[in-house]
Amino acid sequence: MGRTICVTFAMLLVCGCAGASQGFDHFVTRQGDRLMEGPREYRFVSFNIPNLHYVEDHLPFEETNPWRLPDEFEITDALTAIQQMGGRATRIYTLSVRAAGDGPEIPRHVLGPGRFNEEAFRALDKVLEVAHRTGVRVIIPFVDNWIWWGGIQEYAAFRGKAKEAFWTDPQIIADFKKTIEYVVNRTNTFTGVKYKDDKAILAWETGNELQCPHEWTREIAGYVKSLDRNHLVVDGFFSSVLRDESIDNPYVDIVTTHHYPSNPREMFEQVASNRVRSKGKKPYFVGEFGFVETDAVRTLLENVIADGTSGALIWSLRYRTREGGFYWHSEPFGGDRYKAYHWPGFASGEAYDERNLMALMRQKAFEIQGQMPPALAVPQAPVLLPIDDVAAISWQGSAGAQSYIVERAEKKNGPWTEIGRNVCDAAVPYRPLFADADVQIASQYFYRVTAQNSSGASASSNTVGPVAVRHFTLVDEMRDFSLLHQHTGVTPETGKTRNAKEDMDRMKGAAGAALVYRLPAAIRTCTVYTFFAEEPADLRFQVSADGQTWQTAEARRKDFYSGEGQYGYWKPVRYEAKPQALQSRFIRIEFTGEAQISRIEITYGGAE
Repeated sequence: MGRTICVTFAMLLVCGCAGASQGFDHFVTRQGDRLMEGPREYRFVSFNIPNLHYVEDHLPFEETNPWRLPDEFEITDALTAIQQMGGRATRIYTLSVRAAGDGPEIPRHVLGPGRFNEEAFRALDKVLEVAHRTGVRVIIPFVDNWIWWGGIQEYAAFRGKAKEAFWTDPQIIADFKKTIEYVVNRTNTFTGVKYKDDKAILAWETGNELQCPHEWTREIAGYVKSLDRNHLVVDGFFSSVLRDESIDNPYVDIVTTHHYPSNPREMFEQVASNRVRSKGKKPYFVGEFGFVETDAVRTLLENVIADGTSGALIWSLRYRTREGGFYWHSEPFGGDRYKAYHWPGFASGEAYDERNLMALMRQKAFEIQGQMPPALAVPQAPVLLPIDDVAAISWQGSAGAQSYIVERAEKKNGPWTEIGRNVCDAAVPYRPLFADADVQIASQYFYRVTAQNSSGASASSNTVGPVAVRHFTLVDEMRDFSLLHQHTGVTPETGKTRNAKEDMDRMKGAAGAALVYRLPAAIRTCTVYTFFAEEPADLRFQVSADGQTWQTAEARRKDFYSGEGQYGYWKPVRYEAKPQALQSRFIRIEFTGEAQISRIEITYGGAE
């Protein structure tokens, strides 16, 4: 969206004028088998962003609740990424539904029949507000067929019924219609516009991957249309092959399919056949596809563009967190290889060709609109977060930034010294982004950060400081053996990252395995972040002044386990050891059973 439109929109919001949120000129409509935006055909290549309105991936080591609501920074980063890619549209995941085992800390959208969580819906309000600023439309599915966030099973459970009753039980159907009515008639708390009048909504979808009888679809789609004459309705039936009933249903405006093929050729043939069957009758788009090589993505998108299919949405995109870095999501059905993508693509996604895939998606997103991709925008200035320790520096990154420059000064206004170049905010999940190791004890420093990409560098961030240096810190992210003095029986581990709260690099060992560190000054503390697949087999700590004579060091242990969840999370345990013996410069960490060490922080030197 152009600068003039954005400025006008902001002025209208301040004035509180009617229709102030309408950054789009038209609703998306249907003309035969084409989607239309006013007089022009509307087509898109883009990403699903399942957690745009609801986060299931808040996975810092010490966090026991992975669920939370996104804030404005996060939503803006996500939709700005789609804007920069030329995506025009995105699809979110469904509205979450409270399950019997949920604690009060989990902010579900639907709390019970006709009962809704205002805080959760305010996050969706913010999504639509930001959608107008960025020019990205949103597809909203109402309910999930699966267990991840709550869905048909939970609606049925509210009435003490089995999940299959969701499709036929009059009371449960009435409960679900209450949700639809609430959403469609909701007034956005930021814009004052009802959802049914909001042009940022591309379409309603009956649900995600529903295994429903067509009679249910006909009833629900008809009910949506009775409440909202402005928006189109997508049939959320789960199939890779269109069903005739969906094409013929007078209340369904758009048909869609999902594809996760073992053989990409099968996907190409199915999509081509679906387009032929829908041609002249209904707009058709590929609602989800993925877990295939970049060449297969290229072929699919080229076919979609050539045969007139309305669009394609790959699975999936994750955005930056407000604490710094990105949200991460390994795909359980992606063969322990594919993860959610991060814009504009990074070396950490090399296993699934992230950088080339993101470039391809951008190219095809503009190509389907008959345009050439413009040069990337120079990133906006990042926001440096408060710093308590020079070994733990993070910032809220900039959409489209490929890397960052970190600078340090002894005075607030400089002169500034570059201490980090090509620093990536997608290198480690849920950790501080940068450690300043070249410091002097008892000194104070100021810091700032600059974002950069192929088009140039941003303005500098805010300045943070003074930050006092109390000690040195060795940080080992367990990528290799380079920081170790000695090691026995340990091997690097990079698989099953979802089980390890998305930690991509760990050291795996069994009873008798050990790591030894040698520090240039007396050790003050050693903190070890550890995962156990079974009941924890505690680590054992020893310290030494010379590497020959060892003494036991007691360690405090704290557990952060919140249960296996839907993904089989391992047990996170943090150990904090503090040597009692003075001048201990060696520390030995011994495994007493199977474990995986995620990160080690050793502070040394300085005064007590």
